[in-house]
Amino acid sequence: MLMKAITSKDNGTFKRLRALGAGGREEGRALLDGMHLLQTWADRVGAPELLAVSEGGLSQAEIAGFLAAHPSWDTLVFPDALFRQVSPVDSPSGILALVAIPEAASGAISGSCVVLDGVQDAGNVGSILRSAAACGIRDALLTPGCARAWSPKVLRAAMGAHCYLAIRENCDVGETLEGFTGERLATRLDAGARSLFDLDLRGPVAWLFGNEGAGLSPAVSALASASVLIPMPGGM
Repeated sequence: MLMKAITSKDNGTFKRLRALGAGGREEGRALLDGMHLLQTWADRVGAPELLAVSEGGLSQAEIAGFLAAHPSWDTLVFPDALFRQVSPVDSPSGILALVAIPEAASGAISGSCVVLDGVQDAGNVGSILRSAAACGIRDALLTPGCARAWSPKVLRAAMGAHCYLAIRENCDVGETLEGFTGERLATRLDAGARSLFDLDLRGPVAWLFGNEGAGLSPAVSALASASVLIPMPGGM
């Protein structure tokens, strides 16, 4: 197994991982924390650029088994104190990976998709991506102003959904949906919006979800073929 111990804060790779773990950006790279994300990535995508484990993590059976199953992957071992500084979570799992973000998809959209229009909360973005992947949706379009799809908080909330989706960030939704033949449903609270349960959803649907406070932008709202609401009889 290709393991290398890192014990100094002056190490360049340590500084690089710490910056990403703190929410920093590096072109084309992201940080995955925890066995669930790593196992999903390994199964769906392949090898990360490198693995990082804590000394304590090496004693965990699940992590040790994962490392033994991938003996050729470059692995850095950090003292627990240093690992806590590179991990993007408050309670580090003991293992993380640096991965190359897949190139954004291009071309026409034919099946159902989700459009996130200025959705700013990372947990909301991740939850929508996770729900979309669970429903078998392939494409996710994020307009400028959305939380970064590959940020640590979105990755955690999505729980591996990134490995099942073609994600397009800073997307020109009007251009991308040009020629889309399915319904384009704007989620709205307007009195004229129709109940979700009254619609025929058997064909492709582009689901348009707006900002937490302002809702859909005028430009994206204008793309809709109909408005839809989810009735909430409990009053929330």
